[in-house]
This record gives sequence, structure tokens and C-alpha cells, in this order.
Amino acid sequence: MLKRMLEGILVVALTFSALSGSAQAETTLTGAGATFPHPLYSKWFRDYQAEDAGVSFSYEAQGSGEGIRKILAREVDFGASDKFLSDQELKDAPGQLLHIPTVMGAVAVTYYIPGVATGLKLTPHALAGIYLGRITRWNDPLIARDNRQLRLPGKEIIVVHRSDASGTTSIFSDYLSAVDPSWASTVGRGTSVAWPAGTGAKGSSALVKKIREVPYSIGYVEIAYALENDLDTAALRNRAGRFVKPTMLSTRAAAVQGMKGVKVKVGAEPDYRLSLVNQPGKDAYPIVGLTWLLVYRDQKDPVKGRKLVEFLTWQLKKAEKMTSTLHYTPLPDTWSSQVEKTIKSINVAQ
Repeated sequence: MLKRMLEGILVVALTFSALSGSAQAETTLTGAGATFPHPLYSKWFRDYQAEDAGVSFSYEAQGSGEGIRKILAREVDFGASDKFLSDQELKDAPGQLLHIPTVMGAVAVTYYIPGVATGLKLTPHALAGIYLGRITRWNDPLIARDNRQLRLPGKEIIVVHRSDASGTTSIFSDYLSAVDPSWASTVGRGTSVAWPAGTGAKGSSALVKKIREVPYSIGYVEIAYALENDLDTAALRNRAGRFVKPTMLSTRAAAVQGMKGVKVKVGAEPDYRLSLVNQPGKDAYPIVGLTWLLVYRDQKDPVKGRKLVEFLTWQLKKAEKMTSTLHYTPLPDTWSSQVEKTIKSINVAQ
């Protein structure tokens, strides 16, 4: 069932035209950005056309960095990003940009070790050490001590990372910065970083391809891509000291912890920019992130503006039920009413 739902997710750019047999859509909403939520957005766009055949979507999954660039340049109607914009970026934008949170997801650490069964465990320092280029072989003592049940080979670790400006990288590097002081001081966080080790892959699909084809490799990707492509995923040690796999339940556990301290003040402008990595709780998976759609509050095209508001309202109220089948986690109920107010605040030009 999942395979049918995700048919076509490995295509970098998809245009969702009108359903077969129906009239050509009158309005096309253009977007670009994150590959992290692309499997889910692809389904949303298709399903929404069944609700409104008068609209189609053209979405280019080119990475969060490109989505941010294009929405700031007003080249698209909406951007998609797993990295929130800084105060300075918002200030420099040509209009007031809104962050519309959609769902949460886990970034899985995937690997391909021939002859080794599933069950790899990694501590934060082991994972950081691999990506810093300091741990170079699979049987390194820092890895082996937590994997005595596995016969780890003395083969060189082939490190794979994203080469494009990526929201998945932003979440992954945010996590490494939170758990490893050496990473924080030498590499840091962002959609693009100066990788100390490894080879790059442009886009989630290309990274998946490398992991599947290159023995002894390791990489990071949104969990839906890992599951659809039958990639092994590592259990990571969380703040409670437990090794946890990326699942919907462990993602939700992290989200619940991360959002406990978030309160939207009455009368104040909601700020949904939030990091969810390395949250406390025994069941929390440590690499979890929000993803956002970026839209301008003041819409210049009244037709597109109305269609965009209608779609955003639909996905908030109806589409969240689709998230579990594609391994994403919906927003907490406490956020729904506030996000709806934010969507309603979009001004559609007359």
C-alpha cells in the first residue's frame, strides 16, 4: 500500500496536472523546496485535485535552500523548508513571510553493511565521529562496544551526505551540534555545511541510491525514504540513555517533549520556529524536525491567493489523517487553532 502511495517520489520535479478525464485546471500553484516532506506533499497535491479540479500544483523538490531562495525571489507561490528562516532573513524578505507548520518527521541514519544483520546502534559521539572523519572503520571500538551482537567488519566507512542546500541537513547538523561540542565548534548547523568527510549526493533520492549501491556506506534521510527503499536504520542513543529507532511513536514522543514549553501568547503573533532535536524522554527519537510551507501574508494574485488559502486550510483540517500511512507525525492538537488563525490572516488582493 505504501509503495502505491509513494509511486513517483524519486522524481525530483513533479507537476500535478488535472485528473484524467477532467478539464484542464484553471489555476496552477507553483512551489519548490524540501525533499524531506516530498512523499507526503505529493499525495496531498494529488488528493486535493480530487477536491478542486480547478487547481493544479507544480512542485520542484530541490532542497530547502532552493525553496527559500525561490520564495524570497518571489519565483514561486510557496516555498517548502525544514529549516526556519532567521530574524534577519525574514527582515530582508520583500514582504512578510509566514511559516505554516505542516507535519513533523524523523531523520533516519541509514547504512549498508554487507553480511551484517539489522540492529546497528550508534551513540551521539560515534555518529559525530563518523561524520567528522575521526571514526573511519566499522569495527572501531567506539562503535563495536555497543554492537557486540554484530560481527562488524574492518572495512572503511563510506560517509554520504547531501551536497545541496538541504533542510534534512539542517536538522541533522542541528542534532550533531546539540550532542557533540567538537561538531558544534568546527562545523555547526545549517542547510549547507563544510563537511569534514564523505561524498555528496544531491537530493534525498540520490542519497538513497548511493546507500543502496555502495557497500559499507552510511547516510541520513527522512524516514519515509528509508522505509520505502528497505534501507536499514540505526538505533540512536537518546538523552535518556536508550537506543531508539525512528518510528512514528518515537517521533511523536520527541515532539510532545519539545512542544511542552511552547506557548502562543494571546494577541501575539505566533512563532512556529522550533527545533525538536535531542529532546528528553525515554521513548524520544533524537533527530526529529518540523517542516514548514513559506507563504507571503499579502498575496498579489487574488485567484492564486484564494486557492492557496483554501489548500492550506484543507491540509490542516483533513490531510493530517494521511500522515501516519507515510510515517510523518501530525501537528499537536494544541497548535491547530493557532495555525488556522495564521492561515486566515493571509491577505488576498482584490
